[in-house]
Amino acid sequence: MDLSPNPDSPPSGGGNGGGGGSSSSSSSPSLGVGTPQSPSRYEAQKRRDWNTFGQYLRNHRPPLSLAQCSGAHVLEFLRYLDQFGKTKVHTAACPFFGHPSPPAPCPCPLRQAWGSLDALVGRLRAAYEENGGRPESNPFAARAVRLYLREVREHQARARGVSYEKKKRKKPQQLQAGESSGLHGHQHHPPPPPPAAAC
Repeated sequence: MDLSPNPDSPPSGGGNGGGGGSSSSSSSPSLGVGTPQSPSRYEAQKRRDWNTFGQYLRNHRPPLSLAQCSGAHVLEFLRYLDQFGKTKVHTAACPFFGHPSPPAPCPCPLRQAWGSLDALVGRLRAAYEENGGRPESNPFAARAVRLYLREVREHQARARGVSYEKKKRKKPQQLQAGESSGLHGHQHHPPPPPPAAAC
């Protein structure tokens, strides 16, 4: 997925708005030399993805500026990335269509997994706005992109025999009166009232 020429290059510019205290040049006096805090894995991946998308726009024929970029260009980019995918997506004619663990190899194509594309679009959507793009013109938030991701999810779920249903969160069960709280069988009791003042 990472196609940028130098993904480990330090970010150009200063603030990427990733939270307070991203520069600690004066906060470590015991070291004598300031060591900038490295970005989180998410921020580093977002920067690499943004650089990759910028490279894609520059290599596009004709080259595109970010202002010219639309949802259609994002879809073109996502389809382009499929050639680097590592997820086997069975065709309808494949005998393993719908089997999550096929017993033998098959010639079906490798594609980008839906989860990877979904996460990529989320990072690029955030990066677009962090780099000066207006939310209302964000091509990564286009309806066509959302529909494409839904289509990919549904197709891959059928072809691979896997479910992409959202996991339901377990709601915390409220304790009944007199029920144990689970802490070594002890019940929770309110603190005793303060002693009455003697006059």
